[in-house]
Amino acid sequence: MAKSITFVTGNSKKLEELVAILGNSFPRKIISEKLDLPELQGEIDDICMKKVKTAYEQIKGPVLVEDTCLCFNALKGLPGPYIKWFLEKLGADGLYTMLAGFDDKTAEAVCTFGYYSGQENAEVILFQGRTQGTIVSPRGPRDFGWDPCFEPLGFNTTYAEMPKEEKNKISHRFKALDKLRDHFKNSNAS
Repeated sequence: MAKSITFVTGNSKKLEELVAILGNSFPRKIISEKLDLPELQGEIDDICMKKVKTAYEQIKGPVLVEDTCLCFNALKGLPGPYIKWFLEKLGADGLYTMLAGFDDKTAEAVCTFGYYSGQENAEVILFQGRTQGTIVSPRGPRDFGWDPCFEPLGFNTTYAEMPKEEKNKISHRFKALDKLRDHFKNSNAS
């Protein structure tokens, strides 16, 4: 039987999406554990690499972490990896209001999963998905982060307004998990 991978998250919605996207055909068993990891600062890839190594130090086994960013083009990529704090202080309405003085309301949603097996000579592997979109006045349920104010390019609905099955076929998280799935299906990944 294949070794399990511990997905480190305290966010039940992220876990729910991961399970729905990977489905039953993923070749490894995913278990989850909530750890109190430090909120790191820096560039997207660096944050995820440090986060997965820190998680491994506590789990002592194959580990998967996720970091999500929302990058406003008018703000040269901010709030980016700091979106959690902006959302916590401003809410979805405040995120939209942040761009009130800008003509450019475009944004990029970025999801990065970091995997580390911990085996000798193993490297951290990153799987990243990106979705272009627009920041809009919030619409739809407000039960999952900034979904109500992000309208993906080519759609007239926000992530929050979409049925979960539709969002899970186009989102930044789907794109990253699709790369993760391919990695494990097309290799003898440890």
